[in-house]
Amino acid sequence: MNLQEYKDILHNGVWKQNTGVVQLLGMCPLLAVSSTVVNGVSLGLATAVVMALSGAAIAPIRSYVPNEIRIPVFILIIAVLVTVVQYLMNAYMYGLYVVLGIFIPLIVTNCIVLARVEAFASKNPMLPSAFDGFAMGLGLTAVLGVLGAFREILGKGTLFSGIDLALGEWARDWVLHVLPNYKGFLLAILPPGAFIGLGCLIAGKNWLNLRAQRKRNNPVVAGPIDAGCSPAAHG
Repeated sequence: MNLQEYKDILHNGVWKQNTGVVQLLGMCPLLAVSSTVVNGVSLGLATAVVMALSGAAIAPIRSYVPNEIRIPVFILIIAVLVTVVQYLMNAYMYGLYVVLGIFIPLIVTNCIVLARVEAFASKNPMLPSAFDGFAMGLGLTAVLGVLGAFREILGKGTLFSGIDLALGEWARDWVLHVLPNYKGFLLAILPPGAFIGLGCLIAGKNWLNLRAQRKRNNPVVAGPIDAGCSPAAHG
């Protein structure tokens, strides 16, 4: 594959076929974990790593797995990779591991992972499959991060709350108090706030797509600038 094809894969995963605001897959972790930026981005990156590794692991063996058992085999490989990620987070990010809780092992059942393995990795070589999985996970991470920022600012008035759980005590001072002396807005932190925030993201993306389409359909042609009179004016 050439460089342009990899750019197309990245654009497809992050924007065109974004799993969060276009395909609307993996809604349970998307809405449940996005109460803060740190929680959302952490789960998104964990999912991206699993998707990249599962694509890289399944692509080389795709021709050796019988069609009748491919789904169980794919799920088994994904489960092993999720277990590795889960143990690493338990060992090195225990506080964040406790906060994310059941949603880390539930990556196994996330339809995003299995759907992308079935749609791309089972039909393409290893390197493009790994890159495609990471691009799709990166798109999910972006949505989780933006939604988490939206909810955290409105709900708590802060940004990067809990970052010490991921990076250690030395990062505690990185928390930004965007709205000092803010009393909080409970609805933004609760599940209804997640639905409202996601709806705003979907509407925003659709508006940007519509705006770009209108620009393509009605390009503005800039003609040459002439300070003098037109030839017809001298007739």
